[in-house]
Amino acid sequence: MTGCTLCDLPVGDDPHTAPDVDGEFCCRGCLTVARSLDDVEDLDELDARRPDATPSEEFDGETTFLHVDGMHCATCESFLEMTAGEQEGVAAAEASYATDTIRVDYDPDAVDADELPDRLSVAGYSASRRADPDAEDNDAVVRFLIGGGFFGMMAMLWYVLFLYPTYFGYEPIVDLGGVSGTYLFAQIWLFASIVLFYTGYPILRGAYVSLRARQPNMDLLVSLAATSSYAYSTLALLVGRTDLYFDVTIAVILVVTAGNHYESIIKRRATGMLADLTTTEDRTVRTKAGETLAADEVAPGDRLLVRPGERVPFDGTVAEGTAAVDEALITGESLPATKREGDPVRGGTVVTDSPVVIEVGEDAENTLDTLVRLLWEIQSSRSGIQRLVDRLATVFVPLVVAVAAVGAAATLALGSAPIDAALVGLTVLIVSCPCALGLATPLAVAAGIRDAAKRGIVVVSDAVFEAAADVDTVVFDKTGTLTDGEMRLLDGTAEDGTSVDRVRERAAAVERASIHPVAEAIVAGVLGDAGETAGERPATDGGAAAAADPGDGPPAEVDALDAPAATDVDVFDRGVAGRVGGDEVVVGHPDLFDERGWPVSDRLREARATARDRGNVPVYVGWDGRVRGVLTVGDEVRDGWEAVVADLDADGRRVVVLTGDGPAAAARFADHPAIDEVFAEVPPEAKAETVRRLGADGAVAMVGDGSNDAPALAAADLGISIASGTDLAADAADAVLLDDRLSAVPELFALTRGTNRRLKQNLGWAFVYNAVAIPMALSGVLNPLLAALAMASSSILVVTNSARAVYKGD
Repeated sequence: MTGCTLCDLPVGDDPHTAPDVDGEFCCRGCLTVARSLDDVEDLDELDARRPDATPSEEFDGETTFLHVDGMHCATCESFLEMTAGEQEGVAAAEASYATDTIRVDYDPDAVDADELPDRLSVAGYSASRRADPDAEDNDAVVRFLIGGGFFGMMAMLWYVLFLYPTYFGYEPIVDLGGVSGTYLFAQIWLFASIVLFYTGYPILRGAYVSLRARQPNMDLLVSLAATSSYAYSTLALLVGRTDLYFDVTIAVILVVTAGNHYESIIKRRATGMLADLTTTEDRTVRTKAGETLAADEVAPGDRLLVRPGERVPFDGTVAEGTAAVDEALITGESLPATKREGDPVRGGTVVTDSPVVIEVGEDAENTLDTLVRLLWEIQSSRSGIQRLVDRLATVFVPLVVAVAAVGAAATLALGSAPIDAALVGLTVLIVSCPCALGLATPLAVAAGIRDAAKRGIVVVSDAVFEAAADVDTVVFDKTGTLTDGEMRLLDGTAEDGTSVDRVRERAAAVERASIHPVAEAIVAGVLGDAGETAGERPATDGGAAAAADPGDGPPAEVDALDAPAATDVDVFDRGVAGRVGGDEVVVGHPDLFDERGWPVSDRLREARATARDRGNVPVYVGWDGRVRGVLTVGDEVRDGWEAVVADLDADGRRVVVLTGDGPAAAARFADHPAIDEVFAEVPPEAKAETVRRLGADGAVAMVGDGSNDAPALAAADLGISIASGTDLAADAADAVLLDDRLSAVPELFALTRGTNRRLKQNLGWAFVYNAVAIPMALSGVLNPLLAALAMASSSILVVTNSARAVYKGD
């Protein structure tokens, strides 16, 4: 059986094709996407120029995904990929610092998968199983508080008491040339060593990694300033000089570490808001005979019992029973599908109303697990954005080192002593503002994360602040994103001579006996939710209900009626029947009434057609041998969605809607002038490919909520998840909207613009300062002490600028 040209799903015996599109497709959605996006730039060329091209698909081995703590830039990705590639039995590796993930292709005969985390836990990086990452390491806090807070402050205290006064012409309190001076300097050297090599270890590691990967970054510039002043001071101490600059080493390490630590604190506070999104999946199943098995003990052909409210554990077919199955998590389809004997079911979908027996398919696969693997594939191949400051460092670091070396050589050539020439070079390295540059990104990002959290937006990856600026296309999932994803009673129409209230009342009376999602929506719509009373919601008459347009906003809701109890209730395949007030009342699918031969008025037929055209479910209600009314059930659009897409359109961004629902359910969005394209009936496996193809024309942001959206969220340059969705979607996203406000999407773009503006202000100040300070250092006007003071002043300006709100809103 061949695979779909777009998503590789089996196409079956009757593939979808068209004369104007090459290939065969599994569904109309994939065919539509291919027809619309086949004219984009050649995808092979796109893959070739992207840094996230996946390893060769011809690799004959196994693949594992690991979580790696400690990555913070593109240089870390290169280093870990290189380290993994040096391991015996590893064919290829791809790392992504944006998602803390590394994919490793390996030969199981040459290396044990359990050994890979230990082999890749090098140079301070900590690798663990991707499905169960280790808890966050608190080592950074210990390094900062103990190494910096105690030893660093002790060294600075000795400077304040014993050394700084001598710089201004005062007599030293102790004899700096005697035994007491030697003892004092030895303590300062020891304290500075602890700060540099313990507290500063992550920075030194970053410098080492950048050299190994041949990608200079800010860690390298900071390390040069800190280690140069340390090396000079250590040498000066050995030759008996008292002009020591260990304080520069301490200040550089502590300031940059404090900035990075502040960023991590803000980020942890924000991501802590996501704790309630984490769920634990039960990996046991129940056989038809009632025996409980572990999921990995199930074999193809086994028959498993799935009760209402439980998730189907494996792909398979219905062997016994009939049930409504909620597939929204997997397919994005908002309305439940009725599954009967012989119908296929997907692992990860939810049985809602009746128990069924599932016969496990040939491969004993779970569609939800397949989506997870697809998510990890995309995450590991999605290279993080190299921070702007690191891109600048690739030019700035070699330039500063060259200027320092030339300045020192020129000073020596002009007849100065070697120690004076070394001081000139050291001053240039110190004055090159490593602190301001090192603080520019973490403080600006921390301010952006802080302000986003205040608005209910959790920034999961700080790469958001550079990715969002380049977004050209914003893709919205429909179900659960543009709509609330909940089944509810939307509308009602009654035939002449019958009130809509009576139709609803009688429908609720018999539907109380059913747990089908449509039945529950009708009961909730008529009787109201907990806490609501009859006087809180306005009533609607039949004419108003029939004329209401769901696309114009939420319809007026009905009074909370006291529906009478039904007797002799019979729940069957496509409906439910019972006696209410002496009459037999039937509620269900229109086909059920056609089979019974009950007459339907033209008005009700029109209401039924209108409901279906809008992608909703029409439910007939009848008694006395004829249909008396039509109730419309479906999910409702979120408040303010039109303003959101209009804002994005006005901002110059293309807006696309992507859904697993049929064209009728997506029609209201296709008609909106701010929406450029709507792709309907797109299976989850094809969503990521659709996003990738849209990315050929520019950067793409994806907004979604379900597990079926997770691969597309990860494939997008910027993934935005609705918090009411699944934890898998949140795991795939770069940002999560906690309160489900769609208006937070344009706010996120405004926040990123403000953060980038703040970052560029910080960098602009740092480079203007360097343009003035470096020539002064070369001319000898500045010594290392004054250079350190100037560096501290520039850092204070960066801190003050970053403390301001990046976006105040309307």
